[in-house]
Amino acid sequence: MTFNAVAIAVLAAVLADFAVRNAALVLNLRGFPAGIPPEIGGFVDPETHRRTGEYLAVKMKYLLASSAFDTALLLCFWFAGGFGILDTLVRSLGAGSVVSGVLYIGALFAGQQIVSLPWGAYFTFVVENRFGFNKSTRATFAGDFLKGAAIYAVIGVPALAGVLAIFEYAGGWAWALCWAATSAFSLAFGFVYPVLILPLFNRLTPMPEGPLRKGILDYAARTGYAVRDVFVMDGSRRSGHTNAFVVGFGRFRKIALFDTMIAKHEIPELVGIVAHEVGHWKLGHAKRHMAVGFVRTGIMFLLLGLVLGSRELFSAFGIEALSAGAGLVLFGIVFSPVTTATGVLFNAMRRRREYEADRFAGLTTGDPEALAAGLVKMNVHNLSNFFPHRLAVLLYGTHPPTLDRVRALRALSTPPLPSLKQ
Repeated sequence: MTFNAVAIAVLAAVLADFAVRNAALVLNLRGFPAGIPPEIGGFVDPETHRRTGEYLAVKMKYLLASSAFDTALLLCFWFAGGFGILDTLVRSLGAGSVVSGVLYIGALFAGQQIVSLPWGAYFTFVVENRFGFNKSTRATFAGDFLKGAAIYAVIGVPALAGVLAIFEYAGGWAWALCWAATSAFSLAFGFVYPVLILPLFNRLTPMPEGPLRKGILDYAARTGYAVRDVFVMDGSRRSGHTNAFVVGFGRFRKIALFDTMIAKHEIPELVGIVAHEVGHWKLGHAKRHMAVGFVRTGIMFLLLGLVLGSRELFSAFGIEALSAGAGLVLFGIVFSPVTTATGVLFNAMRRRREYEADRFAGLTTGDPEALAAGLVKMNVHNLSNFFPHRLAVLLYGTHPPTLDRVRALRALSTPPLPSLKQ
């Protein structure tokens, strides 16, 4: 490698990104209150509060260790000339530029997945097990890993080859063609995922007849939200965490609730949670999120086109010949700190949309208290932090803190709502 100005800039950016992200984790834990604050005294008992703090601390140590390991591995591989050595090895096989690029990226991706596998297993079978969240067996864990690898081979490899071929042969407008192709692919994937991919990992069964199904479908009909059925997902196969989601488009659209969630909530709370998800669609959040994603992708490919011609960047990583495959890898390293920085803006936009969806749900159900109670219960059952540090919210917060959402919901009612009950 050549330790030029580009190498210094990239190294500084990587280390700064590492420092800021991990500072947020430490501050998040330090800000966790030792005693139960009055704001949550009505629905968190001392044992749950203690376990929440312990879970936060254990996860923080895990994230710090895994982040330090990943960063150290990247720097060691870089400074040992690994990127250049692998490039030379792949080129020695005599394959074409596109195939060589796929092999180069595939080798690095496979290595990264293998190295990260023990970390994932530790989190699942040690951290999550310790707090009663893990329901996954070793067979399920291994099966998920192999299914993910198979999906990458069947879908990811051809898509990657297409991107590399465009950059190899399309000239100056390659970035625009890649932008159009990947945008179309992402749109198509939105239809394919709930039909072909999701069932590979989880079983969705129609919710049985009863008050909950009727309440959700009645609400959907009343708000003009077209959905064919409501499903229960077997989230308990892997985890005790709770969640609900809407996925797919048109006639493929599905409302799904984790089975772990249904037993822990009252029907009005579940309807309120589903109403929040419906709110995202009715308010056009999904379309706006997709549009923003398309713009970000276009900017990314435009910058990638510039990176592919930077001999200084390739030299900084010890790679002699310019290539789309190696350039895509180097761009991923360079762009990672930029993603963290730009994520601050996009996360702020997403948090605002969460407030909007909460307001939609509270007004259309006529029961903002039910959604507020549901959000609090989810926070309690998942041992989530009620008091995240501002830096953590800024960097990682796709959702506002639960108490802020509860206050906004309570403001929809006049007179003010009584204290929440668990």
